[in-house]
Amino acid sequence: MTGFRIAPAFAVPFVEAYLPNATALNRELTQLFLALERFGAAFANPQPLVQRNGLYESNFELFDWPEPAVSALRDWCWQQMYRAIGELNGYTLAQLRDLHVAAESWFHITRSGGYFALHNHPMASWSGVYCVADGEPDPRVNDNGLLTFVNPQQTATMYIDMAIARMSTPYAFAPLQLRLVPGQLVLFPSWVLHEVRPFFGRSERITVAFNARFKMVGVDRERVPIYW
Repeated sequence: MTGFRIAPAFAVPFVEAYLPNATALNRELTQLFLALERFGAAFANPQPLVQRNGLYESNFELFDWPEPAVSALRDWCWQQMYRAIGELNGYTLAQLRDLHVAAESWFHITRSGGYFALHNHPMASWSGVYCVADGEPDPRVNDNGLLTFVNPQQTATMYIDMAIARMSTPYAFAPLQLRLVPGQLVLFPSWVLHEVRPFFGRSERITVAFNARFKMVGVDRERVPIYW
């Protein structure tokens, strides 16, 4: 065999999708979430674990709520999730119909100065973040409110010289940082460490997040490993 090629290996899939005509739905969600926040602990996460400041976190049952705006967002998020799973795994439509999802879901309202510390999501395979409102971030502040993912190649910086220091994506060592815009959904493997950098803006930054795990029914368990 002859020739020369450079190919990526050990890649991590990230998915971005944008909700068409999201303005009206985001307005409904914003009004709903701000109203629920005023009830305080009644709708809040009773046992917050990750270090945070200046934000309100709801309980983890959001996608079970009956409000039409929540149902519409949930259905669209699952459409994007199943599309990604199908393309990444080569599943047919029939196989995707046999793939059942269980999830936790919640919303965050972050005000100026708020942040969410580094964490990942155990006991899930996929996680997602949807931007309802960006909070009009101050452009003068570096990494303002960025959703930041840590490069999982933790030993890659053991030794750096000029032969590797300036490698471009997907080989660079830098974290992946995203400035979310309203209507944007990001899906990622739940094991990836991530954080939200301190946010400074004119209004509330509002996001919806979820963790998902899946169970395939109707498969030959002797041929396909299902870890449930």
